[in-house]
Amino acid sequence: MAELHVIGEIIGASGFPSHNLYCKWSVHVEGSWKLIAGHKEGQTQVDNPQNEEKAVWCHPVDLHFATKGLKGWPKFHFQVWHQDMYGRNEIYGYGYCHVPTSPGTHMVDCVTWRPSGSWREQMRTFFVGGAPQLKSSDIIYSGSDRYRLKTEAMGTVHLQLGIVARNFDKFGIEC
Repeated sequence: MAELHVIGEIIGASGFPSHNLYCKWSVHVEGSWKLIAGHKEGQTQVDNPQNEEKAVWCHPVDLHFATKGLKGWPKFHFQVWHQDMYGRNEIYGYGYCHVPTSPGTHMVDCVTWRPSGSWREQMRTFFVGGAPQLKSSDIIYSGSDRYRLKTEAMGTVHLQLGIVARNFDKFGIEC
């Protein structure tokens, strides 16, 4: 079987409206892909930068996949959350990005978005907090019903990933 190693880190995030951010992440694969080693999902710590506009997480990622084909190439999906001074959590953004297909070191920026909801929900979010959330996180990366959502752009999650591909040429796959 062909093997793919993904080694790196979730560096942090920038461009969000306020501080105290943390990130829930997971990796989604389809088809003949199998996760051999590593954690399929995780969560960073809350970072509260006082004098910077960028949250720093430096959260490690170390994944080892095996596959017989390219269909269902791995992709990361993210949920960036904000924690207020009372410990309440509010979703600040959803996003996904594919794992790079070429071997080497890659800097990946994953833009995020969140549902903006109806006019009434926007007013409630402005005065009370608690933005609308997705009922199912599958819509983040599937895209089947995502076109129906009314969304607003949020910040960007930054990753640094090292990709090692092994035995892809034996299966007729060029990287």
